Amino acid sequence: MSSRTVIRGGLVITASDEIHADVLIEDGRIAALAVPGTQNWTADRTIDATGKYVIPGGVDAHTHMELPFGGTFASDTFETGTRAAAWGGTTTIVDFAVQSVGHSLREGLDAWHAKAEGNCAIDYGFHMIVSDVNQETLKEMDLLVEEGVTSFKQFMAYPGVFYSDDGQILRAMQRSADNGGLIMMHAENGIAIDVLVEQALARGETDPRYHGEVRKALLEAEATHRAIKLAQVAGAPLYVVHVSAMEAVAELARARDEGLNVFGETCPQYLFLSTDNLAEPDFEGSKYVCSTPLRPKEHQAKLWQGLRTNDLQVVSTDHCPFCFVGQKELGRGDFSKIPNGLPGVENRMDLLHQAVVDGHISRRRWIEIACATPARMFGMYPKKGTIAPGADADVVIYDPHAEQIVSAETHHMNVDYSAYEGKRLTGRVETVLSRGELVITEREYTGHAGHGTYTPRSTCQYLN
Repeated sequence: MSSRTVIRGGLVITASDEIHADVLIEDGRIAALAVPGTQNWTADRTIDATGKYVIPGGVDAHTHMELPFGGTFASDTFETGTRAAAWGGTTTIVDFAVQSVGHSLREGLDAWHAKAEGNCAIDYGFHMIVSDVNQETLKEMDLLVEEGVTSFKQFMAYPGVFYSDDGQILRAMQRSADNGGLIMMHAENGIAIDVLVEQALARGETDPRYHGEVRKALLEAEATHRAIKLAQVAGAPLYVVHVSAMEAVAELARARDEGLNVFGETCPQYLFLSTDNLAEPDFEGSKYVCSTPLRPKEHQAKLWQGLRTNDLQVVSTDHCPFCFVGQKELGRGDFSKIPNGLPGVENRMDLLHQAVVDGHISRRRWIEIACATPARMFGMYPKKGTIAPGADADVVIYDPHAEQIVSAETHHMNVDYSAYEGKRLTGRVETVLSRGELVITEREYTGHAGHGTYTPRSTCQYLN
């Protein structure tokens, strides 16, 4: 069954161009772009995008659906989380499969395939969290790269859970230097942080705000520096996730100035929220506990600058939601027991459009950091991340003038609060297509679980 859709009259925005164009979609792919009104394309469906933006579907390269953490699970399933992503204009997620200590990478990957298969509203891929570096694991890394899982996350934080020491990190980096994989690093000095946590609790400092105080910016910068040097020794590329501190941005900028293949990601929470949120009274601050933590407001300007100068290349969400009632509350009286993570997969594209409105970034840079670069970074471009002939027809009709107020009452994530409650935004997703199929139709959900398919990935497209 062949199907044709035409999107007429919109401003098509990609990372490289802004052009008024009609877009022809055939059998799930972009078939052609043309000067408006010059082609008499026949179609089963015509979408009028006059006065709207036509943009590639967002690529969120950092989500944690159903992640086990701190004795509980992230509250979004692959079904609820991918539906919420679609509502927010994101059409591809790359989630993290988890290797448990004592188990193989394959077991972890199979478990995540089982969670996701048949449940996703949009397309998805996987990174692999490597928690147990040994000879067998290193061999498995080669096999995973061959089958399209081309990125591996390691943790310098969370001793006893995901933590890898410098020797394990070096071995994994050496392996990725050979097999073309990309090491993603959670860069915080977890050993030192645990000492500070213990000391804070002993002093009776138990409120959520102390989560931010013990996870010091200097310990993020130190770990970022150490990760860069280990990658340099291994001759491997490095991608540092959820960069929150200006001192860590400085380490990335220095490495990039030296010509190293080092990349950085930040998240909307670090751009729009701060330690002021962590300090909210009546345990409300627990809603904002994530790691790396929120920083004082002065860090935000340096993160925006890093995005403009390309010292930071990607904005992902690190979407890892836990409900306030019954989950975040596990840490009442002990901030170290608050599950770490924020909801945000539905808010990213809109928040970044607000950044365009506010003058932090350009429209093309919006698409670059939210769509094109994550697709390139993780081996999915130009299938994902752009609007060009041959690309998957993952397309968003975006109303740049619509106004909205972010609220848990109206969002679609399976979590009982919004990190951005009450925030006024200009711009809103109107219609979303995933591989040519309508998932959101003029602000109505018309998609279904099981439409989304697993997407194997090639290696990072920024490496020679």
